Amino acid sequence: MKHIAAFALLVSFVAGCQKGVVICRMTERPKPPAPYLRQDPALSTAALYAPRHYSAPACASAIAFDGKLDEGAWSAAAWSEPFVDIEGPARATPRQQTRVKMTWDQANLYIGAELAETDLWATLKTHDEIVFQDNDFEVFIDPDGDTREYYEIEVNALGTIFDLYLPETYRAGAKGNHGWTAKGMTFAIALDGTLNDSSDVDRSWTIEMALPWSMFAPIPPAAGTATFQKCARPPIIGDSWRINFSRVQWMLEKQGAGYAKVAGKPEDNWTWTPQWIIDMHVPQWWGVVTFASSQEQAKANAKAQDSSKARSK
Repeated sequence: MKHIAAFALLVSFVAGCQKGVVICRMTERPKPPAPYLRQDPALSTAALYAPRHYSAPACASAIAFDGKLDEGAWSAAAWSEPFVDIEGPARATPRQQTRVKMTWDQANLYIGAELAETDLWATLKTHDEIVFQDNDFEVFIDPDGDTREYYEIEVNALGTIFDLYLPETYRAGAKGNHGWTAKGMTFAIALDGTLNDSSDVDRSWTIEMALPWSMFAPIPPAAGTATFQKCARPPIIGDSWRINFSRVQWMLEKQGAGYAKVAGKPEDNWTWTPQWIIDMHVPQWWGVVTFASSQEQAKANAKAQDSSKARSK
């Protein structure tokens, strides 16, 4: 194995200024009109356990986009549990570990992800190509937790983005809005290894993302329909959002100096919290992320460390 120093590729994705966004604070969500209470199609599977939870501390300092997720403001944010197969623990444990952490301030939600990877590979280079045809990392966010309007962002190791908005799930007949753009999003990717080089064994890639709250502004609905997501705003301490993360991983084989997908092999789908079905578009099974203060999280971290020490005695 060649020993290749990690390097960081900083990509800024600022797609323009968002105009007319109403920033507001609500402690109680208004009751929706009756048509909103329609039933989704029945789920075809049942969960074996409740979705995972994560407590995201407020930033105590600025985030440095340098590919390092264990220092500065990141040091106060705990790592999530390792990802599992999308269908749950009854399936094989993922071959390579994936984990995430989150923090936030009044401007952005910050997401850091670490993906162990022995073969760094990516081919797609054009915005809004179907990025999951490469190995990728995916974010799914439902800000008000109503399992209706939500956002999806996919990124590969080249920094190519596929972003879209859904007014409701595909099961309910929605069509993804590929014209939606994650305006103001910034991200950085660090590769620990060499991309598209099959002559060595790589180690990992990491992603840091800053998602501005303004990105979640209401989308004008189709004529004659109601808008239920009322505004974009920073969370209030104690608020919870529905979020999940996915990693699409293809089986690869060496082809010359690079790689090719193994013919006939489907992709693996690894997620933070299981979907219990091969379908990320079931927001009911996404995880719950609660926004905490930095002080609250520090106390919780200290308590967890004390408990761990007590168990080890």
